Amino acid sequence: MQTLPKGANAPLPPGPVSVRVTAAAPVDISALLVAATGKVRGDADFVFYNQPQAPGVRYNPDGVDVDPGAVEDAIETVVVTASLDGRGPATFGALGGLRMDVAVAGTPVVTFTPDGLGAETALLCVEIYRRGAQWKVRAVGQGYANGLGGIATDYGISVDDEPAPVEQQAAPVPQAPSVVNLDKGKVSLAKRQTVSLTKTGAPPLRRVAMGLGWDPAQGGRSIDLDASAIVIGSRGKKTDSVWFMSKSAFKGALEHSGDNLTGHGEGDDETIEVDLAKLPDDAQAIVFVVNSFQGQRFTEVSRAYCRLIDLDTRAELVRFELTDSQPHTGVIMSVLRRAGAAWTMTAIGEFHDGKTVRAMYGPAEQLLRGLD
Repeated sequence: MQTLPKGANAPLPPGPVSVRVTAAAPVDISALLVAATGKVRGDADFVFYNQPQAPGVRYNPDGVDVDPGAVEDAIETVVVTASLDGRGPATFGALGGLRMDVAVAGTPVVTFTPDGLGAETALLCVEIYRRGAQWKVRAVGQGYANGLGGIATDYGISVDDEPAPVEQQAAPVPQAPSVVNLDKGKVSLAKRQTVSLTKTGAPPLRRVAMGLGWDPAQGGRSIDLDASAIVIGSRGKKTDSVWFMSKSAFKGALEHSGDNLTGHGEGDDETIEVDLAKLPDDAQAIVFVVNSFQGQRFTEVSRAYCRLIDLDTRAELVRFELTDSQPHTGVIMSVLRRAGAAWTMTAIGEFHDGKTVRAMYGPAEQLLRGLD
């Protein structure tokens, strides 16, 4: 077996190729199918745990499997990536034990150990690429400090604004919600009800977590939903977001727990932590949304809820249970908004069609205009 230095390449013998990534802590593996333009052709060319297969390429929790004979002619390179999933060190420089092993038909061919990593949170591991009739492997080891979203953007996967459908833009303006506070303890909200996150005589909240949960409808299959948070600035536009491809924002003021793939079990499926004191002054609202990347509709979901937790005391402050469902792929669950030095939380429960968080940017911005 050959050991490759960074940037080196080697020919691969004929046969199915397996790339395996090992590290001292769990990492998320994905693959990008890149055309001659140096970009993907669309979202279908991104293979990962939510979309585990494309022609000739299959996701494996430990890596990626490539069948060169089945890869479409338009694809010249399969780029294997790794990103930190939040369960270990915050950067690849602190991770250690990182190695890539490439085998063909079960026989080890090359190994690669990247070096010189520091603040990176996502990494281009290796490329499996064709040169004429010959398939080759290249050791890459290029890191990104802005996470998997940075890699996706460089290869042509849009992680920015996606316009809302016309029917969503024409949604009616909601009525002003009624407001309660935390003086009597935990608050259960109804749709469009608002709670002031203050308690008489108590200091302002500093660190909170929004826990979101759901279950498959009775007798249904596993439900893979994605919780995200969209930050709206003073001009009413999205300024940043956290989601399963980009788990941190504002230098850790927002942190995403990572993706839950089934929805089974008790407790929160995904959690988004917010350090209110560290948010920039321009961050006027945080909109919490849930989407179905695979297109499962909320009529297949039961017991969806969100709850706000004080991270300093671990006490549950607010809960909102989504009591209805509609045949859509996205829902705005709740929103945190600045109210001077304090914050409020409003329960929303508004359904939209959108498989990814970027499809919810427009509806989130529109929602805030309606709440003003």
